[in-house]
Amino acid sequence: MKLYQWLIICVLIVILSSCGVVRTSPKYQLANGYYKSKTFSSKTEKVYVDNEVDTIFIHRYDKVTKLVDTALNKRVVFPSRLAVSINNSRSFRQASFDVDFVSMPFKYRPTQRGFPQQFNTNLNGAVYLGFRNDVYQIKYKQSPLKKYDRQVTHYGFSFGVFTGIGGSAINPWVTNNVVGYEYDGVVWAKGVGAFIGINNFNIGLAVGFDDLLDDNKDFWIYQQKPWLGFAFGLNLN
Repeated sequence: MKLYQWLIICVLIVILSSCGVVRTSPKYQLANGYYKSKTFSSKTEKVYVDNEVDTIFIHRYDKVTKLVDTALNKRVVFPSRLAVSINNSRSFRQASFDVDFVSMPFKYRPTQRGFPQQFNTNLNGAVYLGFRNDVYQIKYKQSPLKKYDRQVTHYGFSFGVFTGIGGSAINPWVTNNVVGYEYDGVVWAKGVGAFIGINNFNIGLAVGFDDLLDDNKDFWIYQQKPWLGFAFGLNLN
């Protein structure tokens, strides 16, 4: 079995095995766990978030005892609804390792060997691995009933690397007239990307390199040449 066939199989296994995780992933929610926040002081410190029915409780983490402080008078409470407005907005940050499925629907290729710049839209898919920071903000918004409902806004930032499989048009013009026919070649894509996440959907920019995976790779003018892509991502973990 050829290398590109193994790569295609690996990408499909990762995507299919993660589909169930995507549907239930809590990353885009303010789930129970440890976060960084200024809830208790002007300095960013470790806190623990606890979701109970319709109320979110924030507990301080004691660095000396390595335990969560559960004292009732030392916690901050965010009920789902308030009768009066309060200035009690708080933000929480959490760092994590990111695994995404990404696709670059648009690739910009600079001029190569006198051939003009290209804007490609070939089908492709890749697995992305990176470091991510998620930020959650709790605030209250007034409803038509004159009540104040709790809202949790989320966004994330991620930077990492990707690798995957795609396609590219192979013809005489992109092979210096060495290949006298046209076909869609299979390419191995890899590179780096930066993403902004909104819930479990990510958009960003990627810089990558393609390797044509057949015998015409030595003639392809874009072999291992950089391109700039607009990327979409779906969080898998």
